[in-house]
Amino acid sequence: RTRPLEVLADSAYDEIQIRKYLRRRAIKSNIPVNIRNRKYPKRGRPTRLEYESYRKRGTIERFFAWLKMGFRKIASRYERLNVVFKGLLDIACFLLCWKKFQEAF
Repeated sequence: RTRPLEVLADSAYDEIQIRKYLRRRAIKSNIPVNIRNRKYPKRGRPTRLEYESYRKRGTIERFFAWLKMGFRKIASRYERLNVVFKGLLDIACFLLCWKKFQEAF
């Protein structure tokens, strides 16, 4: 497995434990601050949020929503072997891209 360089998450994942876990593993966290998650307001320097990379999160979530809507085998993962599941993912990605390409022209 490979370690991700950055984690993009919505403000529901804004917790101190999650940020510490990611920091220990040298993974950059790009999570907006959620004021409702904190019992007391946070003091000190606010956490940094890179808006350019955070904007890509919507595209990624939309892609996975399309996958789960159109391909039931992928949403519930019936396949036991990783090779078969990866093959299904490749086919589903190709079909989604093909469909979007046809809609564009």
